[in-house]
Amino acid sequence: MNEPEILEAAPLAYENQEFLSSAEGRALRILAEYSEPLSRFRHERIQDTVVFFGSARFASRSDAESALELLERPGSAQPADFEHQLKRARAAVEMARYYEEARELANKLTKWSMELPYKRSRFVVTSGGGPGIMEAANRGAFEAGGKTIGLNIRLPYEQYPNRYISPELNFEFHYFFMRKYWFAYLAKALVVFPGGFGTLDELFELLTLAQTQKLAKKILVLIYGREYWNKILNLPALVEAGAVSEEDLELFTMVDSPQEGFEMLRDGLTKYHLQQQIPVRREKDDDPDIAATRSRHKGGSDGVPRPE
Repeated sequence: MNEPEILEAAPLAYENQEFLSSAEGRALRILAEYSEPLSRFRHERIQDTVVFFGSARFASRSDAESALELLERPGSAQPADFEHQLKRARAAVEMARYYEEARELANKLTKWSMELPYKRSRFVVTSGGGPGIMEAANRGAFEAGGKTIGLNIRLPYEQYPNRYISPELNFEFHYFFMRKYWFAYLAKALVVFPGGFGTLDELFELLTLAQTQKLAKKILVLIYGREYWNKILNLPALVEAGAVSEEDLELFTMVDSPQEGFEMLRDGLTKYHLQQQIPVRREKDDDPDIAATRSRHKGGSDGVPRPE
């Protein structure tokens, strides 16, 4: 009987890619999508965020106008569905205003937040990391010279991160629910620009958390663009049917311009998240203070007093 060959050392469990990618490794993958972002937010001294949602399909005004000009150019080849493409190109030019206004609002907010006398970055503009309104928000913050976060999601069709995200704050998630966790946990405000199914999903998820008091903080919800949203949503009908209370409609505010949106954010964030705090607090350097909503004496963002 031949002797068996000498075995090489087995891979360590946390280096075993086959195991980590298996069903049995799912718990570790989920935990990693909690712990790795937490580590980076602490390292980058991010305290809280303002999240921008909106359509990934809206282009900048210059890009939308260029696409329409190319389509309308005399002598250019016309595709079989020319009229359909022309209609969509004209709509894109019209909707490009929301890209530019998201960019302007994010810029104003970032310039204001950078002037706040805190050791950590406050109210950092955050998006889903992709194109459209997401890009516009990151772009406005980038142009203001501030940090800006992208929480991307891995999809069957690749959604690449836009180039305006701070490289050290560029995240990619596999699990939608972990991505949503980081949207909700860090956010002190939500700005919802015109969008589709994904935008509606995020809006109602955050409104539900606020309605059911699952957030140990006051979160401002701004719905941007009355003309668009009044065609899409008929929320008073929910009150008439008794599905929600009239007070639930006070969970959000509608705004129509970057200046109006900025003033609502500035005043609300100051009232609910700055007035009770002492600027330039003397915490230890290793105290992350992630998403803090109360003073150290009253407890952390989850309402549990922190150990001294």
